[in-house]
Amino acid sequence: MGQSSGPLEIDRPWDAYSDDQLGLMDHLGIEEFLVMGFCIGGPMIHNLLRLAPERIVAAALMQPSGFNPEAPDVFYQNNTSRWGPPLCEKRPEVTMDMVHDFLISMYTDRADFVFTVSRDFVRALETPLLIAPDNVPAHPYECAMEVASLAPNSEVTIFPWKDSQPHIDEVVSHARRFLKTHEPVAATA
Repeated sequence: MGQSSGPLEIDRPWDAYSDDQLGLMDHLGIEEFLVMGFCIGGPMIHNLLRLAPERIVAAALMQPSGFNPEAPDVFYQNNTSRWGPPLCEKRPEVTMDMVHDFLISMYTDRADFVFTVSRDFVRALETPLLIAPDNVPAHPYECAMEVASLAPNSEVTIFPWKDSQPHIDEVVSHARRFLKTHEPVAATA
């Protein structure tokens, strides 16, 4: 588990995390970068692309999270049982009521598609995307494939890919090739 100590920004849950990620890149002096995310990394990547599209050269979304109408409260349930209680135990100023409000803002109030951006945003996205779909309640195949069908510069890995070591190896190789192909050019002095 992460060791976050920042505020629980109920009104802007996704943006607060994205601000931290972009702030780290600023601190490291990295202007343009590649990004890869698993699970919740999918919605986070979409949010980073919304906030700083000029900085992200390409993105790999591995088993991305998304809204699943067949399991609409999966994120709320998972986080109120697995994330919220340990957070409240470590940080007594955070209550389960605050966790509830945060998760409602993060997932329930944004219960559509990828939680952070619209379908029109993805349709207009020029950034190259690699999508490795999954098919579990929190990583719905349909949502991942909808992103792939809407994004004009997208690639999709094989599916299923987590079912055998050879398939995992193939997707890892695909991701490496994709990221290497889109690697930012280093600035020269």
